[in-house]
Amino acid sequence: MKYVALTVALLTAAPAFAEDKAACLEVGSRVGAFYVSDVTGPAAGEKLCYRCRFGDKPVVSIFAREVNDELAALVKEVDAQVAANKDAGMAAFVVLLTENPEADSAKLKALAEKQGIQHTPLTTFDGVAGPDSYKIAQDSDVTVMMWVDGKLKVNEAFPKSELTAAKVPAVVGKTSEILN
Repeated sequence: MKYVALTVALLTAAPAFAEDKAACLEVGSRVGAFYVSDVTGPAAGEKLCYRCRFGDKPVVSIFAREVNDELAALVKEVDAQVAANKDAGMAAFVVLLTENPEADSAKLKALAEKQGIQHTPLTTFDGVAGPDSYKIAQDSDVTVMMWVDGKLKVNEAFPKSELTAAKVPAVVGKTSEILN
């Protein structure tokens, strides 16, 4: 009888585990197009697709639901990494997932000015869920995705308060996975 109960428990838990694993975009997946409103980049004031614009380049994309000190530290480090790897064609952009893009644009402008962000466009996406095909974890405050040749190489999700200044260098260090 114990074995029957154990088997039933395992069989009912397996689909739940599979659903959780499938809940995020898996490494190796192709990344799709989506549109953002550029706040601080070269196309400030325009709606565009940075996935399309950057093509097969090595790209860091940061999805955030809040502008805070930890995000600022991450963006500053990524911006420096983009500048250092200009010859490799590295690019990056930040997407603030928000229900109020117009109001939150001011926060991004302030972040760019305070941190001296020059190589990483800061953008907004209308809606906190993010682009459907990217499957941004609902409980993440910050999600960092890195891809090259349109294939996802890194997908790191950080629930609120889990992205710390101490973790930023390790996250930025993962850019080695997209640089050839």
